[in-house]
Amino acid sequence: MKSVDAIKTLFELDRNGRAVFSVAELRTVFPERSNHTFTEGLRRLVAKGILKRAAHGVYVNALSQGPRARRNEEVAVRLRSGEYSYVSLESALSEFGVISQIPVGRTTIMTTGRSGEIHSIYGTLDFTHTVRPVRDILASTLAIEDRPLRFARLETALRDLQRVGRNLDLVDMDVYREILDEQAAAGGSAG
Repeated sequence: MKSVDAIKTLFELDRNGRAVFSVAELRTVFPERSNHTFTEGLRRLVAKGILKRAAHGVYVNALSQGPRARRNEEVAVRLRSGEYSYVSLESALSEFGVISQIPVGRTTIMTTGRSGEIHSIYGTLDFTHTVRPVRDILASTLAIEDRPLRFARLETALRDLQRVGRNLDLVDMDVYREILDEQAAAGGSAG
């Protein structure tokens, strides 16, 4: 893969909102005759600063002009491709304002894939496995525009925290109930 051609291709993909890729996706974007040629081309693109390795097996277009606010979630999507994953636990509860400590540089995610802690250039991804059926996951989470991962409803995030045995001491139950009451008064569900 020639650098000039790679830049043109990545620019076009960036215009369409794609800046984060798994190795498998890059293989389809840059079809080379052999694995060796592809691997060497990928290494050259990283060495030239055109691509950055975000995490094991995931690369980001270093020249991307797109928004970077949710890049770590984009990396998570690529790491657990084919699985259902959503932001929950401490990350979701922090965004709701129910816990006072913001998990800086860490995104807590429930997934039907493997559990594990993965470090990316954008922060740590803390995956926790769930066996919940997909229909339950979809019903208890929200798809939010411009967000790569689904997001847990308030009750779901707390329930997940309880189910996996994480520390509940950080949760301000008064604030939790207040938010639920406000949402009930507004006629909406938590989340």
